[in-house]
Parts: sequence; structure tokens; C-alpha cells
Amino acid sequence: MKKDLLKLLDLSAEEITAILNRADQLKYEKKHGIPQKYLEGKTLAMIFEKNSTRTRVSFEVGMFQLGGHALFLSGKESQIGRGEPVEDTARVLSRYCDGIMIRTFGQDEVEALAKYADIPVINGLTDFCHPCQVLADLLTVREHKAVLEGLKLCYIGDGNNMANSLIVGGLKMGMEVSVACPEGYDPDRQVLDFAGSDPAYQFSLVRDPRDAAVKADVVFTDVWASMGMEEEKAVREKAFAGYQVNGELMALTNPGCMVQHCLPAHRGEEITAEVFEAHAEEIFDEAENRLHAQKAVMCLLMEGV
Repeated sequence: MKKDLLKLLDLSAEEITAILNRADQLKYEKKHGIPQKYLEGKTLAMIFEKNSTRTRVSFEVGMFQLGGHALFLSGKESQIGRGEPVEDTARVLSRYCDGIMIRTFGQDEVEALAKYADIPVINGLTDFCHPCQVLADLLTVREHKAVLEGLKLCYIGDGNNMANSLIVGGLKMGMEVSVACPEGYDPDRQVLDFAGSDPAYQFSLVRDPRDAAVKADVVFTDVWASMGMEEEKAVREKAFAGYQVNGELMALTNPGCMVQHCLPAHRGEEITAEVFEAHAEEIFDEAENRLHAQKAVMCLLMEGV
């Protein structure tokens, strides 16, 4: 792999497959009590400028299970949150640690951190993309369906960081990808350009969620107002009315269709409580797989550091 994991656009299908295969191995070892001290003595600096439950817990627990140590740095309490240039933070942490994970707003901050750091940088989430989550998603779908290539992935909702990464990850792994967003809430232009860059990619962007859901093998959704968009909640509730994963929509999908949600979920908004609970096992498999996918990323990037 490359030095960093910044976005799925940077990875080949072979590199994504290597991460999923390593995650499978690590998950098997964990379930069978096999020691995993692959990162013994190594330290991961975790910078959080956005709040988190799953990202923090999965990275911190993952480093512990791999024999290393994770160090939490709050954006509000560290110098990066007080205006220290990101390039200085990168060079300082490179002298202390073996890797950096950052969860922040701008993709440019993550890219700059990686440019100036001598150690691997992992994108834990930006407003542009969420690569670690989608690696866990692909791992979960592959566990349940045995393959990825040839499946239809449907995404209903905001064209946000999740939509961006699902489009890229799904297409790179040979899946058909269909996205339904309200007008004005489309995925990023860079991602749409990627989706149109190869005639082999099967991609559609539609306005009617029912069109996207027809014959889907896995349906994804996310909250209508992501972190930092709380003031837009009322406007977004109006714009996304009808963009709900419910029983009527699921009736259009293929038999055995999965449902995935990166969490937290707002039952009664983007997904009904009935559909959520009917697919809860798959959704919480997905949440668990954040741990295994991120352990795989850390191993592949940090073992040789």
C-alpha cells in the first residue's frame, strides 16, 4: 500500500482487496484467541476535531489488541485547535509516534498532514469522504454475500462523505452503484467525474429512491443532517421527505437484500424502526467490522514503520 489512507480514490481494487483479506485474517484471529501483537511498542496519535463514538473506540481498542498504544488528542485541547500550522503538527508527531489518525472537517487538512508527516496518516473521516467506514461496509457485504463483484449497491439520501466513498469503493470492487439524492444534494463533482471515467463502471444518479432500489442487493442510508449541519435540520427534513428506507422501498429490492447504516441512526427519518430492527444483525456486524478493517489498515501501513 501507499504510505497513507486518505481516500479510496487513491487505492486500486487490489489494494482494497488486500485490506479486506487482512481484516478477515485479523477477525478470525481475534475470534479464536490468537495473539495479535503486530504493532507491539508502536503508538498511534488520534486527532479528533469532530466528535466520535465508533471511530475513537475502534481505533483505540484496535491498537490495544495489536499490542500498541493509541493517544487521544482533542482538537479543542491541542495546539492544532489553537492555530498551529498542520505542517508543524505533522512534523512534531512524526518525531514521537508511528502513525496518525485524524477525524476532521476539511480533506485539505488531511492531505496536508500526510504531505508533511514522515509516518502514515489515516483519514478517520472528513466532510469529503469516510474511507475506513466504507472498507468496513465492503467487508460486511462480502461476509454476507461471499462476493462483491456483480452485486448492486443502492444508496438513499444525502450525497455526503458516505455517498462519495460508497460510490468509489463500490465501483472499484465491480459493483453496480445506484444513488438517489434530492436535487442540490448530489455527491461531490470529483466523485461523479470518477464514476463516469470508465465505461465498465455501472453507475446511476437518480431522484426517485424507488428507481435506485430496484433489484438492489444492499441498501445504504445515512442521516439527513450530518455532524456540523444541525442548523440545516428543518430545511433538510423538507428536502429529504420521501428519501426513507422503509418496507415499501425494500419490496423493490432483490430477495435477501441487506441494509447497512454507518450509525448513529435516526429511526423514523432516513430509516424506519421496522426496517432497522429487521436488519439489525447486519448493521451491527458493520459496526463491529470498523474494528477489524481499521486494524488491517494500521497493520498494512504501520508494521514496517
